[in-house]
Amino acid sequence: MKGYAFLEKGKIGFVEKPIPTCGKKDAIVKLTAIAACSSDVHSVQMGIAPPNLIMGHEGIGVVTKVGEDVRRIKPGDKVIIPAVTPDRSEKEIQYNMHQHSGGQLKGINLSSYEDGLYAEYARIRYADMNLALLPEGMDLKSAVMVTDMMTTGFHGAELADIEFGDTVVVIGIGPVGLMAIAGSKLRGAGKIFGVGTRPKAVELAKEYGATKIISYKEGDIVEQVMEITDGNGADRVIIAGGGIDVVNQAVMMVRPGGTVANINMYESMGNIPISCPAWGFGMAHKTIKGGLTPGGRVRMEAMIQLVMAGRVDPSKLVTHEFKGIDKIADAYNLMVEKPKDLIKPIVWLE
Repeated sequence: MKGYAFLEKGKIGFVEKPIPTCGKKDAIVKLTAIAACSSDVHSVQMGIAPPNLIMGHEGIGVVTKVGEDVRRIKPGDKVIIPAVTPDRSEKEIQYNMHQHSGGQLKGINLSSYEDGLYAEYARIRYADMNLALLPEGMDLKSAVMVTDMMTTGFHGAELADIEFGDTVVVIGIGPVGLMAIAGSKLRGAGKIFGVGTRPKAVELAKEYGATKIISYKEGDIVEQVMEITDGNGADRVIIAGGGIDVVNQAVMMVRPGGTVANINMYESMGNIPISCPAWGFGMAHKTIKGGLTPGGRVRMEAMIQLVMAGRVDPSKLVTHEFKGIDKIADAYNLMVEKPKDLIKPIVWLE
């Protein structure tokens, strides 16, 4: 089969590999649509993936084969593949940290430790618990977006512990940040400030629930937040984009007793600087969290229910569409170049 794989630091290209073999608890899925993700770009540019590993972790497809121990999933089923597909045999499952099953971040094994979804076929381990059935009538663009963008953005709202009426700042209004805005609104935030400048992103941020847009082009974003909150700061800050310096900005703009929730992947092997005064010299009761989205079947089913009930429409994130496996390269390059009209690209494989 054909796949788009990490070759060496900074380099990615097409490779030929056998169709994956199917273990007892696995399913083989023929991909029908995939989305390119900036985290794959980070992995390639940082050189942290194994050579010849097929990238990609957002997709939907049709099951072609299942292992002998698989009971719920069968060949012919249309399925949604979550970005996080935990190893259900690891101890981390028992303390509700399935994202880290087998070790830190190892729950996101597709495109990190095992061949991912930029391919014709993919093997999904623990298929009964990791694959969600694609409901009849669900918009296919929405189905691809729930796999990572929606669930990750919503996890930002969860980590932030948003309460009714809270003032929330979302730093970065790419696809994840836009979904963090939507999730914050659903959890009862009063005011939601989105930090970003690209016109398409600003337009969607307002549609998803942002009450104000803050532009770094108009001055220091911390000063702007402090001014519009009368010097109090935000109750919650969700980091969904930016470099390592944005963490300190978030700590500076959140109020004492508030929460900073990071769902951003940093392209850095260094340290994250935090100002001691901003953190009240360690005594400001400011909580700083960082997390990888939950995954697996149950999480996907929750996201699917929200979409099917009309509570959120993640299909709006899709701004570019391609057809054919060769076009995965074009979609990936868009995530590298990030043109102003880009939010998220999809490639239809069938």
